[in-house]
Amino acid sequence: MTHHEASAATTTPTPVSVVGLGPMGLVLAEVLLAKGHPTTVWNRTEERASGLVAQGARLARSITDAVSASPVTLMCLNTYDTMYEVFAPAHDALRGRALVNLNSGTPQEVRAAVAWASELGAGYLDGAIMVPPPLVGQPDAVFLYSGDRAVFDEHLAPLASLGDPRFLGTDPALAVLYNTALLHMMYASVNGFLQASALVGSAGVSAVDFSKLALDWFAPTVLDPMLARYAPALDEADYPGELGTLVMNANALEHITRASAEQGVHTDLPRLMHEVAERAIRQGYGEHNYLAVYEVFKQASPTP
Repeated sequence: MTHHEASAATTTPTPVSVVGLGPMGLVLAEVLLAKGHPTTVWNRTEERASGLVAQGARLARSITDAVSASPVTLMCLNTYDTMYEVFAPAHDALRGRALVNLNSGTPQEVRAAVAWASELGAGYLDGAIMVPPPLVGQPDAVFLYSGDRAVFDEHLAPLASLGDPRFLGTDPALAVLYNTALLHMMYASVNGFLQASALVGSAGVSAVDFSKLALDWFAPTVLDPMLARYAPALDEADYPGELGTLVMNANALEHITRASAEQGVHTDLPRLMHEVAERAIRQGYGEHNYLAVYEVFKQASPTP
């Protein structure tokens, strides 16, 4: 789907219901209202909807009322178990309508939810919100969706009003997998920066001074282009070691671990990275480049 198609979709007002008015659910409803979509809201604590009602939202008195009010219901609940509990009284109302689930969870939970919705005769689309609440409604606010393409296409107008809707494929677990992978990348990157800042900080260097080199230059100039350039190698399992072998990189990781210990900062993260590299070497990738550790990450962790 192109940005032009998404923009065009936002011009068509579509009735939509929003279930779950936590911080994100409130913003979803506010944006839908602001974009002209007749919006019905429901929350177990009705008081949370008062501000939305003042903005023009209709307050549903029951979950059945909320589902019946619109062809599509967006839910932003804590867990999949909460979803089953909340929608239990509305099973009959769900038949012939669509659910868009913006919870977070696991692939198995998604597949169980698809089976549940199918049994009830409801369309189901799984999704993930990739931005914090203040960015919802902006053109570059990415929302990920996967599963029933017909549900995505039919209800594109409200989905596109929330930001940039990306349909990843008909495997319903793809959105939650992308979301989990990107969150993992975020935490790993943040932890790497924190560990590195602690290491130079042990010599009295401020995090601000370090960030000028690490974030202003190293990440965009060295790291980002390198990962983009080598991504095709991961798909092709092509890890030539002419410019540096995994053995050489394992030595560097060992030096990072020892330097961290000498400086009195935490060593668990560099030690873990060193152990992963050593595992790849034991599997025969020592003369390949560092990207060969990808083959280890594709395997299940050894049973303790």
